[in-house]
Amino acid sequence: MKFSNRSQVESLSRFRSEKFLTLSFFLDTDKRRMSKKEILVSAKSLLADARARLEALDAAKEKKQRLSADLDKVQELLVKEAGSNGAGLAVYSCSGENYLEILSLPEAPRNRIVFDRNPYVLPLTQILDEYRRLVAFLIDRREAKWYAVAMGEITLIDEMKSAMPKMVKGGGEREEARRIERHVEAALQEHYKKAAQKTFEIFKKNGFQGFVLGCPDNLASEIEPHLHPYVRERLRGWLRAKPADAPDVVLKETQALERAIKKADEEAVVKRFAAELEKGGRACSGLKDSLKALSMGEIQTLIVTKYFSAPGRHCVHCDLLYTEDEIKCPSCDRKTDPVLDVVDEAIEAAMRRDAQIRHVQPPSRLDHYGQIGALLRFKS
Repeated sequence: MKFSNRSQVESLSRFRSEKFLTLSFFLDTDKRRMSKKEILVSAKSLLADARARLEALDAAKEKKQRLSADLDKVQELLVKEAGSNGAGLAVYSCSGENYLEILSLPEAPRNRIVFDRNPYVLPLTQILDEYRRLVAFLIDRREAKWYAVAMGEITLIDEMKSAMPKMVKGGGEREEARRIERHVEAALQEHYKKAAQKTFEIFKKNGFQGFVLGCPDNLASEIEPHLHPYVRERLRGWLRAKPADAPDVVLKETQALERAIKKADEEAVVKRFAAELEKGGRACSGLKDSLKALSMGEIQTLIVTKYFSAPGRHCVHCDLLYTEDEIKCPSCDRKTDPVLDVVDEAIEAAMRRDAQIRHVQPPSRLDHYGQIGALLRFKS
């Protein structure tokens, strides 16, 4: 199955076994850089390392046996899945609960295997933050096309052509020439109006996160006024691409634009976060304060340095997360359980509370604030 949306992450986050551990497997399978043989060699090394860690794992015998079965399952899958399309592969397995999820990823993850009480979704949330579901709307004086761009792929949604009246070439009565010009202009405006309305309908039906507009420079001022305000405020940027261009040309240009926009967005959110912190406003920084804000339902946007992780603790009774040094839960005074990566757990909890997750590429100003922080719904 292709990984494509947030609901898949939320579904994984809901799975939890009370009796067994879950294996989360991530592999770089980008065939643009490696042959299938090289991919399988990397996987073999990764599995061998995981088996050594499993031997040393402090866990009940049955848990370890089930994890061993999970590793066997991954090894069986690899021959088929490592050669499939996708830059990365994620496998979630808990054989004790007959649970298995296989995802083809649009971006190569770091090679790793995680044993934990629930699926390790941090790499997936990083990909979600990297890719947005966009519409590429391309238009000229006769034609319009709409593409869906998501997870590194492009798909034609719809296309439209309008018949334009011909202009008179030289000669003719002046009044007749003006009449034809007005007729052509009216036809053009109707073409733009119909295309703008179709764009609005596409957004209402599909719920895209934004769109990019490609048109000749001299048409931009004519087209934009026809766009519905709901659509216009979701305009992410402009393309040089035209309706006649090949889809891969449109995809490449859209991705380049999106990377530039994402970098600017990251800088803007970190700047806002730092400004709120410095004035004592609606923000908190560092792992401990971020987990505290999460437990109180205060987080609006959780901001995390990409690849940042840290061990921590979890109170099963209160379902609250703590840093590694908080052995007892302050709420119920019960002993907390260790978790491999409390950052991943925090991201899952934040998503369940409908908070936004923003991953920031290092280095950034966020590094000076403990590599994690949050913009809050209200001031503490």
